[in-house]
Amino acid sequence: MIFNVEYLKDILTTQRSILYEGIVLFGSLVHLKKYFLKYKQKLLIGLVCILLSNLGLVYIPLILKDAIEALEKNLSQETIIRYALIIVGTVIVSGFFRFLIRQTIIVMSRDIEYDLRQDFWAHIQKLPLRFFQNNSTGSIMSHATNDISAVRMFVGPSVMYSIDNGIRFIIVITIMLSLNTSLTLYALIPLPILSSIVYLVMKKVHSRYTRIQEKFAELTSKAQENFAGIRVIKSYVREEFEINEFRKHSQEYLDRKMDLVRLYALFMPVFSLIAGLSSIIVLWLGGKMVINNEMTLGTISAFFAYLVMLIWPMISFGWVANMIQQAEASMKRIMKIFNEPVDIANTEATDFIISKINGSIQFENVSFRYSENLPYVFENLSFKINHGETVAFIGSTGVGKTTLINLIPRMYDITGGRILIDGNDIKKIPLEILRRHIGMVPQENFLFSDTLANNIIYGVESNDEELVESVSDIAQLKKDVDSFPKGYETILGERGITLSGGQKQRSSLARALAINPSILILDDSFSAVDTHTEEEILKRLKEFMKQRTSIIISHRISTVKDSDKIFVLDKGRIAEEGNHEQLIKLNGIYTELYTKQLLEEELSEMA
Repeated sequence: MIFNVEYLKDILTTQRSILYEGIVLFGSLVHLKKYFLKYKQKLLIGLVCILLSNLGLVYIPLILKDAIEALEKNLSQETIIRYALIIVGTVIVSGFFRFLIRQTIIVMSRDIEYDLRQDFWAHIQKLPLRFFQNNSTGSIMSHATNDISAVRMFVGPSVMYSIDNGIRFIIVITIMLSLNTSLTLYALIPLPILSSIVYLVMKKVHSRYTRIQEKFAELTSKAQENFAGIRVIKSYVREEFEINEFRKHSQEYLDRKMDLVRLYALFMPVFSLIAGLSSIIVLWLGGKMVINNEMTLGTISAFFAYLVMLIWPMISFGWVANMIQQAEASMKRIMKIFNEPVDIANTEATDFIISKINGSIQFENVSFRYSENLPYVFENLSFKINHGETVAFIGSTGVGKTTLINLIPRMYDITGGRILIDGNDIKKIPLEILRRHIGMVPQENFLFSDTLANNIIYGVESNDEELVESVSDIAQLKKDVDSFPKGYETILGERGITLSGGQKQRSSLARALAINPSILILDDSFSAVDTHTEEEILKRLKEFMKQRTSIIISHRISTVKDSDKIFVLDKGRIAEEGNHEQLIKLNGIYTELYTKQLLEEELSEMA
């Protein structure tokens, strides 16, 4: 007995170490607490069902014990039928509650998966552009699919099997001790070995699964990049190169996955082998006890039945530990996203009384840089745009024109100074009001894989056919649409791949006009449009933008020459300011650009 007590101390010591590791793991999964609380009713019902199902299940060996002992005294058909019916009835009741376990806990895990994915998506939508510049699309997609699925496995099967097998283990051990204490203690001898194996394997699983998830993110990024750049790949005949590159990534992903599979494949048979030692011990010692009439045949039969019940809990402990490790690694990656601050949002300083924007804009000593370790794009930049004016920004590539206009709708927040709209600091204007009144046509035109009509009315609530046609007419898109087989109901390919560059630019312009903006920003929006079409668009825009503010960014002097005011940017400052005639007279940067473009046009005509 002293030997057994000392051995139990070893078991408890090992279990304490594993428990500590478990607490560390569950600490990283504490974010799931609010989801469990939301579905606590289903969880509690599931727990009750687990208890009732196990009570029925562990009662069966006792019935078997009584049946064998009854048959030893009175071997009759009636006795066999009576105990058989009792066992069948107990199995049916236990099975019914086991069905309810899945209808509660597993369904709960699917609900939590849905909520977690929705919360993840909602948070992603609120993050600033800086986040998307520093994280690949494939990596984000990996978090939204693979990682959340791994967490769901913890929330559902892992929780269910942990509680289920934990309760069964306790009940079974209690009954076995009541049947024969010494035999039970001997049967528990392999437990420290099992615990030690689990303890070591859990650590290895965690590191290997993290490497798998990291490689999966790279693989997803590579695939997404190839799909988005398929035109470039085909144009440069790089299909074979990309196939080989993808094969390399896939092979490394396979190698990392197989490392985990091999570990798990070795772990499970060893686990089963060690668990089987308990059966050998019971057969050897229990058999002697039966021979010596120290134990009945019914009792040893019950012992074997209980050992079978213990084998799965002991094996599943390793399986559950594996799921917890995977979920913990995945949850860390997901929480890295959740912990990303939503820098640009409404705050206590926001004035929700503001519901409309007219369009006067003022920069007061505005400074901006993308991060603290990068140089300033602008320092102490000041200018004013009056309501209803059409102004243009021009300058060499990389001077910061796009960065400047991205500050107005708060795609980025300024580092210093103030930006005022209608005399209000833009940080006081509700973000949704600010952006709803600004129509932006960016350099990179993005169209969704939807109908052309739905792309145009993307920013408005209702499907107004007249609105679609009117803004398409202004954008000089209507004449192209008339040649489409399905008109505005034509389905565009991914990123508008079925349209030409000019058609995509004009579709983006129509989308910006459809929201009826107070401020219209055109960022090099006519680069793929011929000069005649550009002139027609600008002529119609002049009428549309009366009493509205327009900001045009372009490399073409012909695009900006009719603007009320032109700002020439150079080295993070406004080098020149005025209308076309005034700037020509300055004989500075603008004049140099103008002269150069005139020369290029003459050379083009001569060619």
